[in-house]
Amino acid sequence: MNKQQLANKIWESANQMRSKIEANEYKDYILGFIFYKYLCDKEVEFLRSEEYTDEDLKNLKEEDSEQKNYLIRNIGYFIAYENLFSTWLSMGKNFDVSNVRDALNAFSRLINTDYKKVFEGIFKTLETGLSKLGDSSGTQTKSIIALLNLIKDIPMSGKQDYDVLGFIYEYLISMFAANAGKKAGEFYTPHEVSLLMSEIVANHLKDKEEIKIYDPTSGSGSLLINIGKSVQKHIAKEHHIKYYAQELKENTYNLTRMNLIMRGIKPINIITRNADTLEDDWPYFDDNDKEGTYDPLFVDAVVSNPPYSQHWDSNGKQNDPRYARFGLAPKSKADYAFLLHDLYHLNPNGIMTIVLPHGVLFRGGEEGQIRKNLVDYHHIDAIIGLPSNIFFGTGIPTIIMVLKQKRQNDDILIIDASKGFIKDGKNNKLRASDIKKITDTIIARADIPNYSRKVSKEEIIKNDYNLNIPRYIDSQEKAENYDIYASMFGGIPLSEINELAPFWQQFKGLRADLFTGDEYLKINTKDIREFVSNHQDIANFKNAFQSKFNGFNQELQNSLIKNALNVNISKQKEVISDNIFDRLSTLLLIDKYQAYEIFHQNYLSIAQDLEMIQSEGFEATKKVDPNIIYKKDKGEVQEGFIGRIIPFALIHQTKLKTDYDNLNSQKELLESLPNQMSEIFENLSLDEKELLSDIINDDESSFINKEIPKKIKTLKDDEDYKETIYKLEDFYNLLNKEKSLKKSIKEAENLLTTNTKKCIENLSDDEVNELLNIKWIDTLMLSLNKLPELIIDELINSLIKLDEKYANTLKDLQDDIDATSKEICDMIDELSGDDSDMAGLNALKALLKAN
Repeated sequence: MNKQQLANKIWESANQMRSKIEANEYKDYILGFIFYKYLCDKEVEFLRSEEYTDEDLKNLKEEDSEQKNYLIRNIGYFIAYENLFSTWLSMGKNFDVSNVRDALNAFSRLINTDYKKVFEGIFKTLETGLSKLGDSSGTQTKSIIALLNLIKDIPMSGKQDYDVLGFIYEYLISMFAANAGKKAGEFYTPHEVSLLMSEIVANHLKDKEEIKIYDPTSGSGSLLINIGKSVQKHIAKEHHIKYYAQELKENTYNLTRMNLIMRGIKPINIITRNADTLEDDWPYFDDNDKEGTYDPLFVDAVVSNPPYSQHWDSNGKQNDPRYARFGLAPKSKADYAFLLHDLYHLNPNGIMTIVLPHGVLFRGGEEGQIRKNLVDYHHIDAIIGLPSNIFFGTGIPTIIMVLKQKRQNDDILIIDASKGFIKDGKNNKLRASDIKKITDTIIARADIPNYSRKVSKEEIIKNDYNLNIPRYIDSQEKAENYDIYASMFGGIPLSEINELAPFWQQFKGLRADLFTGDEYLKINTKDIREFVSNHQDIANFKNAFQSKFNGFNQELQNSLIKNALNVNISKQKEVISDNIFDRLSTLLLIDKYQAYEIFHQNYLSIAQDLEMIQSEGFEATKKVDPNIIYKKDKGEVQEGFIGRIIPFALIHQTKLKTDYDNLNSQKELLESLPNQMSEIFENLSLDEKELLSDIINDDESSFINKEIPKKIKTLKDDEDYKETIYKLEDFYNLLNKEKSLKKSIKEAENLLTTNTKKCIENLSDDEVNELLNIKWIDTLMLSLNKLPELIIDELINSLIKLDEKYANTLKDLQDDIDATSKEICDMIDELSGDDSDMAGLNALKALLKAN
């Protein structure tokens, strides 16, 4: 189930629940039940691995202390058979809300003491809210059954390319925020921002074998999850990552725990706390949980997206070790309080990333003093300006600040990434290429014109410690200007042609052939597009691009297709993207990040297929599934079938092309018939229309089809109406042809579906590999091969714009005015009239000559 299908199902269910549950509370029920199903599935999965049969599962009872304790030791909890999610579904009419209450109560009793902090109270929100699902036990039960039937199909494997709980949470928050009466989106960090922070942190930690990561405002837990995922590309053992999280809101704190557990993180590696981070630090926060002992937590990475500019109580915190060194944030804005908290908990070689409002870069007062101290002590490593409208619920500009305890340098890398995004509804969204570019710039500490710059401490001091990004980077597009001489007399200024210098470095011969002149140049062709497109430099450029990818197809076949069952999907993505960058390194005009975006979009589909192949085996490539769609009025309905990995369309274009083309020919013929019938009707004379008025419909647009045979029969013996009868017969024949074609097409579609299904199910391994090569590699290369054309189009459009800019000069305009004035004056000379008329004409003539 992809994101959109999941969203449709959730929204349909939410609408059905509107009369029972407050809209913004719906998420708490669905997330709680999803997590309970996950725990049940994990227990059953573990027992199946222990060779438990269906009968063995039915004997899972709390009274059997041996089985109970065995499960508690191994998975951290015990759920009896009667309380399993699957058992609830099988109970039918015997299921009751009391089954849920009993199961949740039992769960809280049957937790491994070592996992107490991870599991204890995790279902509190769900337990206390069950009574809101209806006025009686019956209505509550009915609501729960509807939720259970929705949840049973939600993916739980952890192999999805998205964070299921996080996605559901964000989706429901966005749909219900208006009804909630608050900007509840403060708890959720968009996946793309989370991924960007994760990649920055992961690169810093890549050489460490054991890692501790901490989020003091954990929300849904998405930041921690993504960092763990990014770090795992560099380290082999998952259990060497420990996750620390603190969250103030109880409902959201429960979500943090659920999400971490559902992503397959072992409970022993999850340490969480429900408390106010600023008011109640975690000084005893260590692996042994020595409450009351001052044993501060120090970690390798801290990540956070705290609530922006909220009020906080700074009274009595002057001596708090988190703030004593740098100063206290103002009571009206806690942004720097969160930042200093994060920094305090870093190991000497640690790294932190924090999302903050743009104002922390330039606001004065207490914040200005804290910023000065951070700069003076060299803690700020980088500042990344993000696009506006990137967070749900707020359009304010935000930044990511990267800080370290120890740094070798004292400059600050400033990146203006505010222009790199794609529109996603009302919001803006970072693309994969934007994330890649920012991360690469951070790693290389690169200076890129109008994008990034290392700013010296001395320059920052001269600017009174103001870190506002526009002070250091001008990312605004250059304003359009006009050359006065060229506007008067024509020609394109050399300076404006030189602005296309990157193109001329590649196309030196094209420049020489295209222009004549010195300071003001003329273009030597009337058809710029044809001239440029056919130039030898352009052909050489295309050939050079093609040659750079010699052997690339075979490399992809070896790594992705031949090694499909074993390839490390996330690591291989990095290997391939590095390969693409290497191949493009000498092609200066090709934007490697544009190429990366193309690769990323293609790899999403490849990775999804590889995940299925690795989890289900190579036979998954030969599977066909019912095509389930969601309709508002009918809910789930099946419309044919879809290939699990091999698309039907690919089979149609390869294995069954003749049948597919024949079907399309019939469809094209069918589509042409209405026009033919309309033509016949429209060509009727007025007399014919009057004759046939009794079989013409009310809006006089066509015939009443069923009446045509009767009319033909009535008129057939009258020679005067012979031509009219022919027209009626032609029209009726087309109707019959349309009916016959529709039936034939329906039969052909059904047969094609049947044959396609059989074809996929009976593919040989070699045939599958050939089809995967087309789906994955040929499609990717087709997209990459468009890059040179995009560059050429950009050049052509720039040249056409320059040519048009100075095509109509002011001198030409004045010459046209003078010529027209002379023509009018000559015409006036030929006119005659009385004295007053001539006086007026002479005055007009004088005015024209004066101009």
